[in-house]
Amino acid sequence: MHLVEAVLVLMGACVVLAVLARFAGLPYAIVLILAGSVMAFIPGLPDITLAPELALAFFLPPLLQGSAFRTDWNAFRRNLRPILLLAVGCVFFTAFFIGWVARLLVPDMPWAAAIALGAILAPPDAVAAAAVLQRLNLPRRIVTVLEGESLVNDASALVIYRFAIAAMAAGTFVPHEAVGSFFLLGLGGIAMGWAVGWATLWAIGRLHDTLLETALSFLACYAAYLAAEALHLSGVMAVVTTGILLGRAQHRVFSARTRIEARAVWEFVEFVLTSIIFIVIGLQLNDILGRLGDRGVLELMGLALAVSLALIVSRFLWVFPAAALPRLIPGLRRRDPMPLVSTLIIMSWAGMRGVVSLAAAIALPLDFPERDLIVFLAFCAILATLVVQGTTLEWLIKRLGLVQPPHPHGINPEEAHARHVAAEAMLGAIRKRAADVLYGPIASDLLAEHQDRAAHLKRVVKGGGPAAAERAARRAVRLEAIEAARAEILALQRADKLSEELLTRLSQELDFEENRLRTALG
Repeated sequence: MHLVEAVLVLMGACVVLAVLARFAGLPYAIVLILAGSVMAFIPGLPDITLAPELALAFFLPPLLQGSAFRTDWNAFRRNLRPILLLAVGCVFFTAFFIGWVARLLVPDMPWAAAIALGAILAPPDAVAAAAVLQRLNLPRRIVTVLEGESLVNDASALVIYRFAIAAMAAGTFVPHEAVGSFFLLGLGGIAMGWAVGWATLWAIGRLHDTLLETALSFLACYAAYLAAEALHLSGVMAVVTTGILLGRAQHRVFSARTRIEARAVWEFVEFVLTSIIFIVIGLQLNDILGRLGDRGVLELMGLALAVSLALIVSRFLWVFPAAALPRLIPGLRRRDPMPLVSTLIIMSWAGMRGVVSLAAAIALPLDFPERDLIVFLAFCAILATLVVQGTTLEWLIKRLGLVQPPHPHGINPEEAHARHVAAEAMLGAIRKRAADVLYGPIASDLLAEHQDRAAHLKRVVKGGGPAAAERAARRAVRLEAIEAARAEILALQRADKLSEELLTRLSQELDFEENRLRTALG
C-alpha cells in the first residue's frame, strides 16, 4: 500500500501543480521541479526512489514515441541539415565542453564521469519549450527544427552517456570510438525500429478494435526500445523510428475512432510520466545534499552556477558558427540564406533541459564515481535552464519581433484552401451518385448541404470582412443548435426515457460535431 499511496499522492500533486502553472502562465515543468525541491524538505513525506535500471527503460519509450508520432516528416526531411547540426553536432560539442568545464572545476573527477555529466546535460527537450512555442505564432521552421532536434539529440547524448559509463568501468575513454559507434548503433536502432513499426502496423490492420490497437501502440514503443537495447543498439533511435512510421501510417491504418481515443490516452500518459519524473528528482534533492555534506554550501552553489552558465553559453558557441560556416558554400547560401540574428538567438535560448536529462541522471549506477555530485549539478543546471530560459523565452521572442501576426481574416489561407479542396472532393463524390437509380434521391438531398459548405469555404479562401462575419454567424447558429440538441437528450435521460448508454453515444456524436465546428470555424 505504501507504493500505491505514494503514486496517488504524486498524481494528485501533479494535477494541482499543473493547474497552478496554467494560472501563473509558466511552463508546468518549472512549477513541478520547484515543487518537488520544496517537498523534499517536508518531514514525514514518503521516501520515493527510482531504480536506476528503470529510469530510462520505463519513462523514455512512450515520451519519445509520442513526440515522433506527431512529427511532420516532410518538414523534418526538408530541415534535416540544421536538425542534424544541432542534434548530433551540438550534442557532441556540449557533452565534451561541459566535461572539460567539470574537470576544471573538480580536478579529482575522472574524465569519464565528467563526460557523463556533459552527456546528461547535452540534449535540450522540446517538451520543456512547448508550452511557450504553442502559445505563439512563430515561423514554422523554428518550431520544426527545435522539435526535430529533440527526436535525434537524445540518441546522440545517450550513446556518449553509455560509453562514458562503460569507460568508467574499463578505465579509459576514446572519443573517436564513441563517434564511430554512434553511427553504427544509430543505424542498427533505426533498422530495429523499422521492423517493430511495420510489425505493429501489420497487426493493427487486422485487429479492428480500438482498445487493443491503443494497447499495441504502447507495447510497440517498449518492444522497439528493449529489443534494440538487448542487441546493444540505440533504443532511442528505434523508438523514434517506430513512432514516425506509426504517425505516417495513422490515417491509412488506424480507424477514426482509434485516432481520437488513442490521442487522449497518449496525452494523459505523457503528462503523468513527465510530471512524475520531474517531481521524483526534486524529492531526491534532500538525500543527495545530505550525502554531499563534505562539500560546503558555497562550493556547491559555485559549482552549480558555473556548470549552468557553461551549459547556456555552450549552445550559443555552437549555433552561430554552425549557421554561418555551411553558408560559405555559394550554392547553399543561395538556396538557404543566413537566418536572422534574432532567429539564432531564439534557437540558442530555447535550449531548456528536461525529462531525458532527468531520467539519465537518475539512471547512473549507484556506485558511479561522484554520482551524487553529478546528479546535483545536473538537477541545478536543468532547474536553471527551465527557470531562467523558460520564464524569459516568450518575452524574448516578442522583444525580437518573431511573433507572426494572425491572418487578418482569422484563418490561415493554407488551412482554408485545404478545407475547400476537401469540401469540393466530397461534393464531387455526391454528384457522381446523384444520377444513380438507387442512391440518386439520397444524394440529391445531400447536395444542397455540401454545395453550401463548398461555396462558404470558397468565400473564406478569398478572405475579407464579409467572409469572417459569415463564419462567425455560422459558428453561432450551429453551436446553438448543438446545445439545444444536447439539452433535449439530457431532459429525456432525466425523465428516464433514455438509457445512460444511449445518452453517452448521442452525446459523443454531438461532442465530435461541436469539436469539428470549433476547429473549422474558429
